[in-house]
Amino acid sequence: MAWFRRKPAPGLTHHSDRGSQSASHAFQDKRREDGMVCSMSRKGNGWDNAPTESWFNRFKNERVFDERFATREAMKATAFESIEVFDNRKRLHSTLGYTSPVQFLKDWISTQRGEKQVA
Repeated sequence: MAWFRRKPAPGLTHHSDRGSQSASHAFQDKRREDGMVCSMSRKGNGWDNAPTESWFNRFKNERVFDERFATREAMKATAFESIEVFDNRKRLHSTLGYTSPVQFLKDWISTQRGEKQVA
């Protein structure tokens, strides 16, 4: 519901599940008023949210479970370190051939440059 305060530019895509609140006429009408495009999963298809829910579950259990943050900035710093330092540079991702996202990108760029030089 943060868009009520922030007022993003028209055309923002809002993706949600098919829950009763998200599917309600009042909620949908408010989205249209604000110029949003609605996107919902097909009925019984929860796969599109699975990676995000998996990440949040891991983040909560590994990084913030039982943690008390003195300030919002302290929480932001923890989230930044978790995502930018650990997840993107060190954590091995099975969907990327058990490399980190940073290494995967470096390898991809290297391959692209090599193919361009040969061609």
